[in-house]
Amino acid sequence: MRQHTEGRGQVRGGTFEDPLAPPLKWAGGKRWQLPHLRPLWARHSHRRLVEPFCGGLAVALGLGPQRALLNDVNPHLVNLYRWIRRGLHVTIELANDEALYYAHRDRFNRLLAEGRSRTREAASLFYFLNRTGYNGLCRFNRRGAFNVPFGSYARIAYRHDFAPYVPVFGRWVFRAGDFERVPLERDDFVYADPPYDVPFTSYAKERFGWRDQERLAHWLAGHPGPVILVNQATDRVIRLYDGLGYELEPLSAPRRISCTGDRAHATEVMAVRNMDDPGSDHGT
Repeated sequence: MRQHTEGRGQVRGGTFEDPLAPPLKWAGGKRWQLPHLRPLWARHSHRRLVEPFCGGLAVALGLGPQRALLNDVNPHLVNLYRWIRRGLHVTIELANDEALYYAHRDRFNRLLAEGRSRTREAASLFYFLNRTGYNGLCRFNRRGAFNVPFGSYARIAYRHDFAPYVPVFGRWVFRAGDFERVPLERDDFVYADPPYDVPFTSYAKERFGWRDQERLAHWLAGHPGPVILVNQATDRVIRLYDGLGYELEPLSAPRRISCTGDRAHATEVMAVRNMDDPGSDHGT
């Protein structure tokens, strides 16, 4: 099988001249936000980037921080990133085949049931399921079993060798857990993109509800460093962020609302805090 080699990049002077492509096909990817984020990040790029919801890494790879703490509540996602950081080479069969997909999905779920979710095999299977499953979704049933169906793509470009990611990931720290347990430092630059305030907000095995939205907004309002918080611009989100003193900017997302047949562009909001002072901790 021919090995796919897209996204070979290198870091020079603290920025990406040729950014690596995100390794996963992640639902709700945030690459479209980069033109809005880069001007804000440019004044603070000496800081550590912290993402409480790192997801598919489109923002981290697009901004190219020298230091980053990347958290996600999904332990299988973080397990893959940790193995990529170690130079993951995928040896399982990778093919856009429905029978193989369900066989690999069964094997992945057996590993989870056996307590082997942190293995290289589990990371490789998670990568395959993400690239081959429906729409890049990551969904688990109440028993904790991955249950996304086959994706039926015409063709898929798989990667076997993740060595190009090692120099970048080697400078970053990956952790799994609730956002409020992320150990922030005073000067951290925090970009938070939580599950949006929409009726369906299943994230990993748990629901991210309104109380979590409030908890996140209050937690970040207490952070003395720069903060960017992006969410769907619902009325209650606007009231929450405005009441906590965030500066709000509307964003027109490329995705469209379709669950009710409405094809209008979704409106999102970027809420920021503490962007004026670049700080004095250069090089620390």
